[in-house]
Amino acid sequence: MAHIIRSSFLAAAVVVVVLLSPFAAAQLRTGYYASICPNLEAIVRSSVKQSMAQSQIAGPAALRLFFHDCAVRGCDASIMLVNSNGDDEWHSPDDQSLKPQGFQAILDAKAAVDGDPQCRYKVSCADILALAAREAVSQSGGPYYQVELGRYDGRISTKSSVVLPHVDFNLDQLNAFFSGLGLSQTDMIALSGN
Repeated sequence: MAHIIRSSFLAAAVVVVVLLSPFAAAQLRTGYYASICPNLEAIVRSSVKQSMAQSQIAGPAALRLFFHDCAVRGCDASIMLVNSNGDDEWHSPDDQSLKPQGFQAILDAKAAVDGDPQCRYKVSCADILALAAREAVSQSGGPYYQVELGRYDGRISTKSSVVLPHVDFNLDQLNAFFSGLGLSQTDMIALSGN
């Protein structure tokens, strides 16, 4: 059973790597923070490692959170915004299956980055989320890949912006949704796990 979960997680990881391409903007590049936060990747790596040691589902939950973020408004961390009136992506019925351990892993990574005086308030949450997803993949035995950085954090998060497959979608509706993102049925199956 653990092998099946791990295989599904790794397949989902590859799909998320593919997802990054259509949402990437021209300003993205490796080494984006090299001069202002040279230890960024090591800080995120360490934080994600600690989160994954505390909870077995922190890694998969962070990866799934990244997918939900990218599939809605692009990879802008708008999933992490909480509006005082409750009208935000996180409160959408379509996002209720997201695990709190994924959110906590990202919040912990953001706190760790902002805890470094060189990095404090200089790194977007969107980039931290992308790096944390990569670390979750890599630290689970999946591939290590370069993450291009330079994303801007979203400033808008509303329930109505979330358009994700519903639990009552049939196979044709699911295939159409994932096809619209440029993903196959195999990708859909990998990303639909808990």
